[in-house]
Amino acid sequence: MIRAILTRSFLADAGLLLLRVFTGVLLIHHGYEKLANINNFADAFVRPLGLPFPITLSYIAAFSEVGGSWLLITGLLTRFGALAILGTMTVAIYHAVSTAGFNIYLLELLGLYFASATAILAVGPGRLSVDELIARRFAPDTRSQADRLEAAFTADAEAANDVKADVVADGVS
Repeated sequence: MIRAILTRSFLADAGLLLLRVFTGVLLIHHGYEKLANINNFADAFVRPLGLPFPITLSYIAAFSEVGGSWLLITGLLTRFGALAILGTMTVAIYHAVSTAGFNIYLLELLGLYFASATAILAVGPGRLSVDELIARRFAPDTRSQADRLEAAFTADAEAANDVKADVVADGVS
């Protein structure tokens, strides 16, 4: 533990944990609000964009926010959760700009969620996540991998030494 703190940037991983958890916790209620009155959300946000299947797309947006938030909070399939949130925020920003122009009061929260999801998607969940535990569990043992490679190279070298070719002056053996 001391080695990890002293040799690696523990604060970077703690910062990613804070970003993931706060983004997820603060965004999740938006998805639950959509699910509470899906028809109202479809009428207010999806239908004005002229998109087909407004109820279906409203459910997709709500579940993207709820599911993506839970994935960020737990750190499980984190990049997938960030991608779901990023997609929803992209449409939300487009809706805000197309209906109200560049209104900073509408765009600031959407921009923060967009930036958070983009950062998490780009950098990953960090070491303080379930994704990291899974990666460590299924990571190949590097020492045994090195031993196998060394054994393979030794076997190839011995096989090359065993092959003897007598070449005569005219090139025929």
